[in-house]
Amino acid sequence: MKVYVVEQITEADYGCEDTGRKEPMALLKLRDLSPESEPEPIRYVELSEADISKQGIVEGKKVCFNAEGNIKKYVNVVAAVIYKNENGVEKIFATQRGYGDYKDGWEFPGGKVEPKETPEDAIVREIKEELDTDINVEEYIGTVEYDYPTFYLSMRCFRCTIESGSLILKEHEAAKWLKMDELDSVDWLPADIEVVKMIR
Repeated sequence: MKVYVVEQITEADYGCEDTGRKEPMALLKLRDLSPESEPEPIRYVELSEADISKQGIVEGKKVCFNAEGNIKKYVNVVAAVIYKNENGVEKIFATQRGYGDYKDGWEFPGGKVEPKETPEDAIVREIKEELDTDINVEEYIGTVEYDYPTFYLSMRCFRCTIESGSLILKEHEAAKWLKMDELDSVDWLPADIEVVKMIR
């Protein structure tokens, strides 16, 4: 999947009358971030101002094109699949989202990767911020790519254990330790359903 950074957003036309379009359009100047891109090519794309606003696309943010060729805001995140062994039974920590469009859905805790931050550093930082807990990142599980209605998600998932702390909920509204045969007992967010399939 090619990822681009939005270098500039300008008005593509001065109204709908001249183009026959029903809504004002904007012109996005995109720079290809692919490692093999030599020299970094520029791509121009027209997108309606309504779509830009709906997706929260702004200069400096990353975008990509989904399978249908539609431009989407690209969100690069990490997720911690936190394990513990309790009396010989393996359990996994799940959290219920407390904000945003997907409030009340269940997910594996984590968050966005900051510029110049490794995924491993990002997941350690996010869990400290969200749950006031230090974790050990034990292994990479896999990456989930999911095309949500208003953004495209790339989520790298890691198997983690607790080093210190007691998982204090700072952003989530609820949490549970689930045994492997209880994973279907909560309403997972769409991308997290794919994580559940990977860890089974």
